Amino acid sequence: MNELPVVVIGAGPIGLAAATELRERGLTPLVFERGDTAGAAVAEWNHVRLFSRWGELIAPAARRLLESSGWIAPQADSYPTGREWAADYLVPLAKALGEDVVRLGAEVTGISRRGRDRVVDAGRESEPFTVRVRYADGSEERLLARAVIDASGTWGGPNPLGGDGLPALGEIAAAQAISYRVPDLDDERIRARYAGVHTVIAGSGHSALTAIVALAGLAEQAPGTRITWVLRRGEVGNTFGGGDADQLPARGALGLRAKAALDRGMLRVVTGFRTAAVESGDSGRVALVSEAGARIEGVDQVVTLTGFRPQLTWLSEIRLGLDPVLQAPVRLAPLIDPNVHSCGTVYPHGVTELSHPEPGFYLTGMKSYGRAPTFLALTGYEQVRSIAAELAGDHESATRVELTLPETGVCGGAGVFDAPGATADEASGCCGGSAAPQLITLGSVSSAN
Repeated sequence: MNELPVVVIGAGPIGLAAATELRERGLTPLVFERGDTAGAAVAEWNHVRLFSRWGELIAPAARRLLESSGWIAPQADSYPTGREWAADYLVPLAKALGEDVVRLGAEVTGISRRGRDRVVDAGRESEPFTVRVRYADGSEERLLARAVIDASGTWGGPNPLGGDGLPALGEIAAAQAISYRVPDLDDERIRARYAGVHTVIAGSGHSALTAIVALAGLAEQAPGTRITWVLRRGEVGNTFGGGDADQLPARGALGLRAKAALDRGMLRVVTGFRTAAVESGDSGRVALVSEAGARIEGVDQVVTLTGFRPQLTWLSEIRLGLDPVLQAPVRLAPLIDPNVHSCGTVYPHGVTELSHPEPGFYLTGMKSYGRAPTFLALTGYEQVRSIAAELAGDHESATRVELTLPETGVCGGAGVFDAPGATADEASGCCGGSAAPQLITLGSVSSAN
């Protein structure tokens, strides 16, 4: 079975990093990407600037591969947009790996063990994985793999507007007025959608702050543009983050800019509002109704930025060990729980914390964090380094991991992530302690999606 490839799902930053780590260790990676380009999900938020500098966004193994072909890294201390991250790093990396490794327009629709559904025990571990793939032309293929690394992310699973985790009543019917992405106001068509109208922004994470800053800028140029910011929590509190104390300077600056917009009266804030219903009117406008019966009337557009969740339906035949709250691997969940950890601290973790009852299967990247909002690109790069070491039989290297990541500079509130991601409306408290495994230190990160 060792001669079979290791299938990697997703040609985003973590999936491509996994492929380069596997390649360096003499294993055969095979990457499937549903989109028509590497970094397809990143390209969907190409207008958003990351909190990390370029120096923290390039995986070590990927850097070695790219530089061997003459690639010149962008300036290490500059902050790329999603567009730049994809065009200047992910696309060249996929090209360097080669078309025989990275297959575009290829959607993985299911994974199982050869000849065994999830119920069968007998001979399970000795059988390879079967991976079902559907290509853009409609054709399908069934492949065998010695291991599977799912780095497909959570971008395709935005959380709904409803305050109970389910779509609010009428939310689906009002889809024409609701977006689940930070609006790209450089696009004239999208700009026209928000200019001169009343927009509600729902969410307390950094995506919401990004939307506030963008729409506040639009309001200064387009008369009649109104913004209402809806928070489920009872007060604004430390939603704006650590400001100048934040060890991610770009993230701290974002919070300060959003707070400045509030101080200038550019938006109205409604706290303690958990949306229960969206009522559509004849005018095309909608009204938001809270669980307590409060109403926000005359809403033209709703920007829902309440986080993301992993898509697990196509993993129905895999034996996953997931935390019942976060939908993250059970041994990883206590280290990233936003109900406890809210200082940007991510305790060291690797293959041990990412393993499931199904040997050889791993969730990595943002998907490994389930619904937790604390993910950083560097965390994912270390995850796949550890997994590749384990698959190559280097168990000592696989279990010796540590990340020294920047703290938020403030306790409580949303967690840490590089780019548009989850939000933790109810998170509070400070980071707790944890017994560390045998460690090596990879280095101190001064700024780091």
